[in-house]
Amino acid sequence: MNTEHASLDEIMCNCSGTTRGHIQSLFKQGMDLDAISRWTGALTGCGGCEWDVVDFLNELAGQERNGV
Repeated sequence: MNTEHASLDEIMCNCSGTTRGHIQSLFKQGMDLDAISRWTGALTGCGGCEWDVVDFLNELAGQERNGV
């Protein structure tokens, strides 16, 4: 999913209620996947959000590398 068109209010992890915006904010603060998971509880429930969260973080990392 392209982050340009995704709502930051979208819940990415239904188990913890973690939103796209919260994940983005934590990533911008320097947290990696493991730290975000520990901080929010995302990825610790059913595991259904894992690929979406990983893809989103990869997209954010790519934007950061490209200066977007």
